[in-house]
Amino acid sequence: MSPKRIVVIGGDAAGMTAASQARRTQGPDELEVVAFERGPRTSYAACGLPYFVEGLIDPAERLVARTPEQFAQRGVQVHIRHEVTGIDTTARTVAVTDLDAGTERTEDWDELVIATGALGIKPPMPGIDSDGVMQLRTVDDGIEIDRRIKAGIDRAVVVGAGYIGLEVAEALLARGLAVTVIQLDETPMAEALDPDMGSLITDALREAGAEVVMGTPAEGFEENDGKLTAVRAGGKTYPTELAVLGLGVRANSSLAAEAGIPVGATGGIVVDERMHTPTDGVWAAGDCVESRNRVTGESQVVALGTHANKQGRVLGTNIAGGSSTFPGVIGTAVTKFADLEIGRAGITEKDADRLGWNVVATVAKSSTRAGYYPGAEPVRIKLIVRPEDGCILGAQVVGGPGAGKRIDSLAVAIWCGMDVEDLAMADLSYAPPMSPVWDPVVFAAGVAARELRG
Repeated sequence: MSPKRIVVIGGDAAGMTAASQARRTQGPDELEVVAFERGPRTSYAACGLPYFVEGLIDPAERLVARTPEQFAQRGVQVHIRHEVTGIDTTARTVAVTDLDAGTERTEDWDELVIATGALGIKPPMPGIDSDGVMQLRTVDDGIEIDRRIKAGIDRAVVVGAGYIGLEVAEALLARGLAVTVIQLDETPMAEALDPDMGSLITDALREAGAEVVMGTPAEGFEENDGKLTAVRAGGKTYPTELAVLGLGVRANSSLAAEAGIPVGATGGIVVDERMHTPTDGVWAAGDCVESRNRVTGESQVVALGTHANKQGRVLGTNIAGGSSTFPGVIGTAVTKFADLEIGRAGITEKDADRLGWNVVATVAKSSTRAGYYPGAEPVRIKLIVRPEDGCILGAQVVGGPGAGKRIDSLAVAIWCGMDVEDLAMADLSYAPPMSPVWDPVVFAAGVAARELRG
């Protein structure tokens, strides 16, 4: 009996984790694992790209976790520069184009894994295809931005002030460029943070030397002979040779949708907790799928490598005959701009308003270390709490070095359904170089508990 044939579409985090996990679970006599990746690399750390642009990582290939040759040694056959252009769920085949040879062929599968990731949002704006308007999504994008900086450009505009926009702005400022940040919303990271917390990032951007244009949509890109010369926003023109789009991402689910594989209202592929789609023999994981939010119960697309790797492991276990489930997400994320660290988990006040939920929001100000210890920095923690039982539904952290990863304690509290009274008495560690005697997390929970007690 021939081995079951698994075809994986996508050679990055979710797809290759699924492939590797399936191979670890069953040997080559039981499973044949084949992956197709349209790009030139597999398993690269896209989250590290801004730090390559900043010059902290060199060469760019250090971002590649595992090459096709390394996967082959593990019994996973990977074809780079091969794009899957169609799926036939009845015949159980995929159409594959060899991008270098220009040839097409059909490949059979017994089980199919869709791990097509996400696409950067690129709205239909005048001049958006000009030479110099870029995204930072791939290693080649990072190499090209680095090349342009080395060629002598001195100005850049970042359109969007979400996670990637902030990280790119930091990188470009560090490389000595004059940077303008243009954001549609009134504060940075508007989907992740409430305005009172996001305004702290605006201050940090200005302190770092960036020109900050908030509450203003980008309207288009001016060009000369096809080359970018300026960005238009709010009726003004901002001269530049480079514009980096940081407008967020959307699930790359069109291939699945065209094959009749269900896609949800979020744009993500519909999967169950085992990462199986409603279509027989078809699985999906990573940035292209929708996940259940454990706080709201809603479906959402969360494009993070943490989830992609976990989902890939769950999928790989199940497709090889094991049993595993993905329990959902709460939107935990962390980033930084200069010395300001930013974390969030669960819902925001804005989310509560949208859902019509009655919540109590509190903000506690503390420090990252004992106040007398050198290097103590301010940290502000916002908690979103259900008033009837004190259950923590959301948290936001903004502060100096040592602040950001405190979101992890808060994320665990949200994940486990803790209330503020429990968290206010949690046995967290203390030493002056790492924390004041009242850790900021415990202190914030205490503030919320007192607010609830009236």
